[in-house]
Amino acid sequence: MPTQFESLTNCSRRRWLTAVAGAALAVPFVGIAQPRTSRRRDYHVCLAPPIIEREPELLEIVRAAGVDTVWLAGFFYGFRPYPTEQIVKAQKLAAQAGLHSELITIPLGHPGDSLGSRDGDFPLTPPKHWRLGERLDGKRFAGTSLHAPATEENATALRELRRLGFRSAFVDDDFRLARGPGEIGGCFCAEHRAAFLREQGYPASRWDELLNDIRERRFTKLLRAWVDGNCDQLTASFRAQKRAFDGSFGNMIMYLGAEKAGIRLRDYRRAPVRVGELMFDDASFGRVKGKTDELFSVLFHRRFVEPDRAFSETTAYPADKLSAANLAAKLTVSTIADVRHTMFMSGLTPFPSAHWTTLGPAMREQARWHELVAGHRPRGPFKQVWGEAQRYVGNDQPFSLWLATGVPFEVVETPAHEGWNFLSDFDAREMAQTEPAFSGQLVCRTQPPASGQSIEVVPETLDALFAFKRRIRQSLTNVPVVEEETPVVCAWYPSAKRVLLWNLLPEPCRVTLSFRRHQRAVELGALGSVVLDDIRS
Repeated sequence: MPTQFESLTNCSRRRWLTAVAGAALAVPFVGIAQPRTSRRRDYHVCLAPPIIEREPELLEIVRAAGVDTVWLAGFFYGFRPYPTEQIVKAQKLAAQAGLHSELITIPLGHPGDSLGSRDGDFPLTPPKHWRLGERLDGKRFAGTSLHAPATEENATALRELRRLGFRSAFVDDDFRLARGPGEIGGCFCAEHRAAFLREQGYPASRWDELLNDIRERRFTKLLRAWVDGNCDQLTASFRAQKRAFDGSFGNMIMYLGAEKAGIRLRDYRRAPVRVGELMFDDASFGRVKGKTDELFSVLFHRRFVEPDRAFSETTAYPADKLSAANLAAKLTVSTIADVRHTMFMSGLTPFPSAHWTTLGPAMREQARWHELVAGHRPRGPFKQVWGEAQRYVGNDQPFSLWLATGVPFEVVETPAHEGWNFLSDFDAREMAQTEPAFSGQLVCRTQPPASGQSIEVVPETLDALFAFKRRIRQSLTNVPVVEEETPVVCAWYPSAKRVLLWNLLPEPCRVTLSFRRHQRAVELGALGSVVLDDIRS
């Protein structure tokens, strides 16, 4: 029978238009899915104990919006800045508000103020008996370097805090050995240099060779040994802290965090993981590429963690620099990637309270959408590749804008022989040097310096990518495709017979979804998303 898209119920008038126009046709997709209420998607928030003590009404605000767990910061890189009595009081206030409370620690610190503390007395660097890290150029820095007694003092603090009744803990993403995304990390002090040469059996003459490999980002056996050694150190520290806590213990992964930052993702497959995000203000997330970069990072990390163990890093920093509309739009990233637990965070300063009037309806809507695609993987002819070269030596500048072309995609560990594999720069460089020639289709944004492979170069602009889409449009016959040249993510879940569309623009748009010989007009609100039901071949 011909069917029409039905209007949605209980949707936020402030957030999205979700009515879909178009006359009914005898087509294989029935319309906008009518989701059921579900607890599959849940919501958490990080708050400092003094905030709860000063503003207990905030707990009721977040609970009314849909939050059920508050994560309390208890240990900061060598300091316990909050007395035990204050933490216990925050736990009790959370319980009185109907909320669970769990624990956050920041094990190593950060090269700068990532906390947004309004208290000038709050310590931003580790104590003096903790050693500073040393950069490649010999300059010193605080945080993100691992020396004794950091692991031992973290373990002691975790044992003490566990006695307060916390069942779960997360280490914050400052638990890494790179100061920021794209850096090949590690501490280059004399102690770490001697340990590396000794453990690997290298003569001292190899040290300068390693430093040159790092500067040139050459993916050599020597550089791999350095990075793997850093991963061994960080994993051992994480496991020692987990044993001390003796409960559920998770790792928050930095944006595109991987081996170069000391984070060997396969080591955390059985742990809860917060997938890395970066676009924390309107200037970064407001760009189309800001949104596709964010989605790219989350999809990559989901390769290594099951959805039930996946937490988001839904962050605004500083706390008031990401608008409520953009913060709400971030929730769609987790829906697409099937990240079941959303973790709101903003350093030591909470979001503006008014944000929650926008977030609450968006949280409920995304929970309903999420139920419809949970447990299903996005599939499609466009392939996201983020290989070893990018993970070990890349600069963490992903080729991601193709996610905005309205063509379905999927995540692959290695280039696939069908579809189009989108390679970021360092994977393209390594792929260009492989033998024999790869039989699949490879796409990159800049010409590799030397190539024995056939790699098509498509600049990373919307104009160039939409032109590429026009060239291959006749080949996209068995997948749903957005016809217009409008930046929209099209996530196709064939096992669920559903498509999720996400408008990446801050204004409403009307697009046409085509599948085989059938078309539907779909209206999307500003930054809005919708799930279309019963998409069948």
